[in-house]
Amino acid sequence: LIRCIPISFSFSFLGNLPVTGINKRDIVFLLDGSDDSKNGLLAIREFIRRMAEDLDIDQNIVRVAVIQYSEDALTYFLLNTYSSKKAVIYAINGLTAKGGRNLNTGAALQYVRDHVFTAASGSRHQLGVPQLLIVMTGGGSSDDVAGPAEDLKNSGVLSIAIGIKNAVEAELQSIAFSPRFIFNLSAFGELLHIQPDILSFIKSKMGIEPPTIIGKNNDTWHIPQIQTFSFDFGHLICALLKPFNFHPVELDAAQRDIVFVLDGSDDTRDSFKPMCQFVQRVVDKLNIGPSRDRVSVVQYSREPQVHFYLNTHATKQDIHNSIESLKHQGGSPLNTGRALDYTKKNMFVASSGSRILEGVPQVLVLVTGGRSQDDVRAPAAALKIDQIVTFSIGNQNADAIQLQAMSYTPGHTLTVPQFDDLQTIEQKLVSYRDVVFLINGTDETKGSFSRMQNFVQTLVQKLNEDLDRVAVVQYSRDPTANFYLNSYATKTEVLISIRSMRHKSGRSLNTGAALLFIKENIFTQFFGSRRHEGVPQILYIFSGGRSGDDVRTVSQNLRENNIKVISIK
Repeated sequence: LIRCIPISFSFSFLGNLPVTGINKRDIVFLLDGSDDSKNGLLAIREFIRRMAEDLDIDQNIVRVAVIQYSEDALTYFLLNTYSSKKAVIYAINGLTAKGGRNLNTGAALQYVRDHVFTAASGSRHQLGVPQLLIVMTGGGSSDDVAGPAEDLKNSGVLSIAIGIKNAVEAELQSIAFSPRFIFNLSAFGELLHIQPDILSFIKSKMGIEPPTIIGKNNDTWHIPQIQTFSFDFGHLICALLKPFNFHPVELDAAQRDIVFVLDGSDDTRDSFKPMCQFVQRVVDKLNIGPSRDRVSVVQYSREPQVHFYLNTHATKQDIHNSIESLKHQGGSPLNTGRALDYTKKNMFVASSGSRILEGVPQVLVLVTGGRSQDDVRAPAAALKIDQIVTFSIGNQNADAIQLQAMSYTPGHTLTVPQFDDLQTIEQKLVSYRDVVFLINGTDETKGSFSRMQNFVQTLVQKLNEDLDRVAVVQYSRDPTANFYLNSYATKTEVLISIRSMRHKSGRSLNTGAALLFIKENIFTQFFGSRRHEGVPQILYIFSGGRSGDDVRTVSQNLRENNIKVISIK
């Protein structure tokens, strides 16, 4: 068993005076109010209302402001407008869309800095109270974002960037205080799924470090306070980040335990056969075997029913035959929460063939055609804590909010008009790859750098744009990330970035340090790695020289974490 140690992340910036209370916050919501986001107003309003319900809103503790923008910014209410939670929630319930054709996100950020995070508007920045900005935007900006965003960071504002639908990734990266504070969603409804995570950020503990003396020519100019935000995500971060204890296996023999949970209620009688065919097609793409991929199937309506366990069948053909013989269960009501709880306690255990204690990725694929009549949030949270990755697949009759709540992340929610369309999405469950290129950027490789670039471009051209992710790191004495696995969404963007790379240069070569950087900063969930989902992790190394530091320990560690290393000399 892996013991989960509490993890916290610290971010420092300049403040002026000590914080007088650890629970105090000034929180500003900056909302896209343009015409393109009008349809998302209900979800936006509900997101803010839920946040307000869970915060200690009071003029002496948490203060809240809401600003909308499109071409220009409009103050809905300031930090010192309302002094009670009841008044804030009442105002939020009356929120209407501002309207407007274009987005000037940069101007809105500047407006917030100049007119909202000020003492006159209720900001307590001068008293050392943490300043937080939550930006929700649904499209690209018509003006510059980077400059105003940098000004906010320099003034000590911690910004969380939430992009929805057509938001531009580069703009979100500019706005967010850290890449860890970027949420890129495909639909407004997904806001309700991430609301608990954002709330965890905001309600986490914040501490103060001792004063730091800033001097010049031995003169003391001022003594600013370094304010440190320590976000302790507790069980959430433990669930997302605790390492798998993988046994070294070949890439083409990656191990996964996959449980399919199928809606067998009265409402899915006509669509049960397409569900079973979907499972068979996924199984066809898996590498079935006792030491490779294992599969089981559970059907449910009012109660769950096991058709076979993870250790029941050892061959693909046996699984096919068993699925072919499945009979629709029938029944009502639909209790998806009960099915999830049962699956966690009875399927993802060693006695049923699960290798969860060995660190093998655990995957649950839920296919449902209706709204659950019981609670799904608590069982879904329990699955996440055990790091069981849940894909929620629903048809037009499924409840979208429930699907998002049950999914491991918003990106794990898949919808189809009817279950006959399931053949379009099985690829998403089995064919991903995360590919990282580590390139020697020392002075000795300057003449061959363009050839390395061309080789990387050739490999990238062969990757699947919709399924694979790419990152590039250069190194000499120390490593530098050119871009991360989640930096770009299209192959064209990746290729442009590779072509525009400049040779890093440097005299010494520390391959061990570069590999450690790759493990701790690239193959991580926050920077786009899907290792926790069982996605194959591949590292290409262009070394071309003898390392000045030890590489054996970290190389072994990479293998233990199931990262396939390919050296190119």
